[in-house]
Amino acid sequence: MSQARLMDGTALARRIIEETGERAAVLTEQTGTAPCLATVLVGEDPASVTYVRMKQNRCRTAGIASRHVALPAAATTGELVGTIEELSADPGVHGILLQHPVGDHIDERAAFEAIAPGKDVDGVTFASFATMSFGLPGFVSCTPGGIMRLLDAYGVDPAGKRAVVVGRSAILGKPAGMLLLARDATVTYCHSRTQDLSAAVREADIVVAVGRPRIVRGQDIKPGAVVIDAGYNAGNVGDVDFGSAVERASLITPVPGGVGPMTIATLLEQTVEAAARQLGVAGV
Repeated sequence: MSQARLMDGTALARRIIEETGERAAVLTEQTGTAPCLATVLVGEDPASVTYVRMKQNRCRTAGIASRHVALPAAATTGELVGTIEELSADPGVHGILLQHPVGDHIDERAAFEAIAPGKDVDGVTFASFATMSFGLPGFVSCTPGGIMRLLDAYGVDPAGKRAVVVGRSAILGKPAGMLLLARDATVTYCHSRTQDLSAAVREADIVVAVGRPRIVRGQDIKPGAVVIDAGYNAGNVGDVDFGSAVERASLITPVPGGVGPMTIATLLEQTVEAAARQLGVAGV
């Protein structure tokens, strides 16, 4: 069969950010208040610093104000929670992003739960996971939400299909499976203790992979399957062996340029939505 078609997350994300910018401009004009995203960073991990800077740049592109709070690497859980609670109570902040990882000495879950649900535009709290799982109004985890938008853009209807999610993290694997389940896919979660991962992947019409470099091999991809690589590793290596998978899949996300841009686009879109709700403006 011919090589898989690439799912261009960069182009789709650009369109979403343009539309988000238009909504932000209308909201700012109507209320006199620009949507504001607060980013919180603990320490100076180079990758995290780069990610935060990238998100701030995208905010400017979309007409979203950004506020950055940098805490030292030695910050305690209490200090981080206190910072996030202050942002949650600040009416000038509409969305909060805690850049992770935050350091092994910090209770990351406690920090996430300090985010007010109405400002959880990254979709990391218990409340957001519950609303995602039950199909209620709320905010989705950004990477899984971006994945679903990619599937829609390329005409992939999950209904009735077998989906295998390789990974079970609280902000990617688990919510990705729940969003696929809500769209009537039959979902299997796989992880580090799954016996015979290859056998599970071979049954999948849709594969979502995140976990470790090249954890999904091309020879295990069902011919014609849709492959979503949500991983990123040094050297532009994903969690799917792209070179072999592209020969068997029908659609596949590149690394970079697939899932990553969609994560940021979803974050900005949800920030504007959060601002509209908090400012009491419907239909923006």
